[in-house]
Amino acid sequence: MEKITLNVEKMFCEECSLALRRFIGHMDGVESIDVEEGKVAVAFDGAKITEEELFRITKDSIEKLGYKIEK
Repeated sequence: MEKITLNVEKMFCEECSLALRRFIGHMDGVESIDVEEGKVAVAFDGAKITEEELFRITKDSIEKLGYKIEK
């Protein structure tokens, strides 16, 4: 199992957190998703989804919810 962590500019509201968990959490290869204050951590199976693809999808999803990724 591998893991990626993205730092987010601000804390997620509860509805955005649930939306992100539903969408990312149901993707093939995703083992778990933790949405904490200022962070999103996704554990995944690298044999089913690449880190780059998961990062891109997660980043796009976060930005569509109106949040920004910290660099």
